[in-house]
Amino acid sequence: MFYREAGQFYTSYAKDQGIFQLRQDKYGLWGILFIAFIVVPVGLYLMVQGGLMAASTKDYLYNSIFLLLLVNSMAALGLNILTGYCGQISLGTAAFMGVGAFTAFKFSTGLNYRIQHEDDAGELVSQLVPLLPAIDNPILLVLIAGAVTAVVGVIFGLPSLRIKGFYLAVATLAAQFFLVWCFSRVEWLYDYVSSSTIQIPPLKLFGLVVTGSETVMRDGQQVTIYPAAETKYLICLSLVVFFAFVAKNLVRGRIGRAWMAIRDMDIAAQLIGIRPLATKLLAFAVSSFFCGMAGAMSLIFYLGALEGAEAFNINESFSVLFMVIIGGLGSITGSFLGAAFITLIPIFLVVVLPWLGGQFGIPVDAAMVEHIQFMVFGSLIIIFLIMEPLGLARLWQIGKERLRQWPFPY
Repeated sequence: MFYREAGQFYTSYAKDQGIFQLRQDKYGLWGILFIAFIVVPVGLYLMVQGGLMAASTKDYLYNSIFLLLLVNSMAALGLNILTGYCGQISLGTAAFMGVGAFTAFKFSTGLNYRIQHEDDAGELVSQLVPLLPAIDNPILLVLIAGAVTAVVGVIFGLPSLRIKGFYLAVATLAAQFFLVWCFSRVEWLYDYVSSSTIQIPPLKLFGLVVTGSETVMRDGQQVTIYPAAETKYLICLSLVVFFAFVAKNLVRGRIGRAWMAIRDMDIAAQLIGIRPLATKLLAFAVSSFFCGMAGAMSLIFYLGALEGAEAFNINESFSVLFMVIIGGLGSITGSFLGAAFITLIPIFLVVVLPWLGGQFGIPVDAAMVEHIQFMVFGSLIIIFLIMEPLGLARLWQIGKERLRQWPFPY
């Protein structure tokens, strides 16, 4: 009764072609954004102040769940543009995320390079010299990381003109292994550190500490200021929401229609005037841009420090692919649903399985929980591919169609 078109009239083509066909959809989205931007931060803050929640629990929710969910959502958006909308299979998502992370690190340190010279005692001395001024704006670092990753994505997307399907997947898999090898072997990328790890330096945005710490003088005493979890959460949320709207408008316009034409039948698309090479490379560029931003966000806001070969291995690529498959190929909403599903299910299993084991007297350790996670993910992917290939997004769409008819059967 409350979710249908009755009484909603469009007086222009622009309104008729808007993102939201029903006023209730627009109100629902604004409600979700209000909860994410206002209710969650304010609610958690009041719960901590009222003694209903420990401050460590609040930080855990932000740093271990919300930030991870936002990073995964951005990566899933990128892969869904390439695979879901353009039909180009990619198994190198984690590698492109790694390019974004290392780009953010290098620009935050001024693109350091090493020079060696002999001192007065004749010993060889190494010194890091920056090529550019270091960038301390996290948003600018994320955007630069996305731009550099887009260029790398175009380079590895060049074979897509000649090969497709399984062979393109193998080509992107080769990109995955090659870039991961670079993360651990090219010393310039990690500033020649022996452990090949990178750590983001202290960053600030509008005077707020985002990473690291800052020591200031207050009342004649030194006070160390650490980044607030709410600050990182709100910055990540703003980036994800903004670029989700960008992706939604891209796929609804001329570019998105060209991508879907290539996906459905590339020969027919070429016959109607769509250039396959330019269209596919644009999909690789946009997808890599999103994945690069996800990698930079992972380093800056979520992890802070990482080892490239471990953080962006092939398992991460498969995880993002699972998000897109379970959430729904060719759906912006499905990217968020799949990211939420893959992010929250392991947390749910970690909490529930030991409790169930305790109820039945079965010991459940961390290794068993991890193995059960793989079993659950594999089973769900098979179930979705057989019963609902369009994933959770299609189930959500069916639910809305049923709600439109309720309570009438027609």
